[in-house]
Amino acid sequence: MTREHPYKATLRWSGANAGPTRSYAGYSREYVVEIAGKAPLRGSADPFFRGDGSLHNPEDLLLAALSGCHMLSYLALCGREGIPVVSYTDDSSATLVEEQGSGRVTGALLRPVVLIDAACDDAQLARALDLHDAARAQCFIANSVDFPVEHEPAVSRAVP
Repeated sequence: MTREHPYKATLRWSGANAGPTRSYAGYSREYVVEIAGKAPLRGSADPFFRGDGSLHNPEDLLLAALSGCHMLSYLALCGREGIPVVSYTDDSSATLVEEQGSGRVTGALLRPVVLIDAACDDAQLARALDLHDAARAQCFIANSVDFPVEHEPAVSRAVP
């Protein structure tokens, strides 16, 4: 069964308040993304592209979406299998390569560090590690991009 889940967002170039695009160097890259019922998200270009480094850029948001999707897929799988996750962090990275005036993300690496309940047995520990592969297969963001999304997970028991 196929189901569709629509999403809507409105992006507004807030940098227009600083003036029009008279030259490449002379305009603000700041924008606001608004999604009904949620706080506005301020963004800009990466500082390399003359943006404001204190704001999120599209590349940051793409990486955050990949990391968040993997985590949510993983936690759902653990929950369904009764594996109690008590902590999850991910120090992820991605690479953007510029080519002939454009660019593309060539890969992302997720490094989730997971703690499961101290009472878990060895089989649960091994399964918790294996579920990262299933989470990768289920993550709809990773399934939507045309570059590899690798993961190097670490799973251990929490200290009692």
